[in-house]
Amino acid sequence: MSNQLDYATFGAGCFWCIEAVFQRLKGVESVDSGYSGGQVMNPTYRQVTTGTTGHAEVARIAYDPSVISFEELLEVFWKTHDPTTLNRQGADVGTQYRSAIFYHDEMQKTIATAYMKQLDASGDFGNPIVTEIAPLKNYYEADDNHKDYYNQNSSQGYCQFVIAPKIQKLKIAFKDKLKS
Repeated sequence: MSNQLDYATFGAGCFWCIEAVFQRLKGVESVDSGYSGGQVMNPTYRQVTTGTTGHAEVARIAYDPSVISFEELLEVFWKTHDPTTLNRQGADVGTQYRSAIFYHDEMQKTIATAYMKQLDASGDFGNPIVTEIAPLKNYYEADDNHKDYYNQNSSQGYCQFVIAPKIQKLKIAFKDKLKS
């Protein structure tokens, strides 16, 4: 592994789900839950859940590109949520749950845009992809009680019914990319 880390920031519904999925991948050093894409500075969870801040719940992923590429992270991103539902993932509804890629540089923008066009053209999802691809302009870390949520609360109802199935899907589809 190299010492040089890159970052990716994704919105794919509830940040607890995104965090739990990406924490399990080889080459991912850390995953932080937070907010991005809105106009309110230093938003709280309560503010973001109103859907009025413009922010999406996101995960900021620090990864080693010598172990896992941005393209591989995108593959996991696309396959572990529904990128065709506007402002919604399952029962979580609102702009704060939108599918989004907040790119850190022009290369991420180019790769994400090309990948999305390729997926849309393939028709694999059945409906058009509505994922927002936008520059990362701000990122605000969530409160401590929202960090590492699934790992600390896996028996909680939401974790069992929403996050656990995503983890199972990840284990089947990406078993070669998982940490031991």
